[in-house]
Parts: sequence; C-alpha cells; structure tokens
Amino acid sequence: MSSYKDKKVITIGIVSELTGLSERKIRYYEERKLIYPERSKGGTRKYSFLDVERLLDIANKMEDGMQTFEIRKMEQKQLQKKEVRDRMLRGQLNAAFNIRK
Repeated sequence: MSSYKDKKVITIGIVSELTGLSERKIRYYEERKLIYPERSKGGTRKYSFLDVERLLDIANKMEDGMQTFEIRKMEQKQLQKKEVRDRMLRGQLNAAFNIRK
C-alpha cells in the first residue's frame, strides 16, 4: 500500500505555490532529470508530496552553489550505496535462514 506522499496528484501551479519555485524552474529540474512527474492523459504534469520535498531539497542545494549534474551524481552514489547495503542484508538474511537460490 503506497502512502499519500507517493501519489502524483498535485499540479505544477500548486507545486510552484508550495515551493516558491517558478514553473519554469520546476520544468528545468525535470529537464535535467532531477524530478520525474507523471503526465495525465491531457499532458498535465502531476507531482507528489515527495516530489515537493525533493524540489525543496534541490533548490537548497542549488542555492548552496551545487550544479544540477553534481546533485544527480550525488544521488546516483546514494542509490548505489543503498543497493549494495540491500544486497548485503539480503545475503545475511539468506545465510541466517539457510536460504539457497
């Protein structure tokens, strides 16, 4: 069951109001592959509350002088670390319960 924070239901105008970011800047972050809104059948961008939090984080990093490619690179590293950690935990659980593939 997904959380209400995951549901992509917020339009770009509302996201702009919530974050203080212009719609143009939000679209720019999408263009730079930092945010991934869904599209309605009519093509309207739909964002989640997690996307709003993410946009605020991106804006703070940009304000601190980071570039979009640096933010993307940092996130890729974090994702790789999480994947390694998940594999290690899975391996430990499999070993603890004698699970063989």
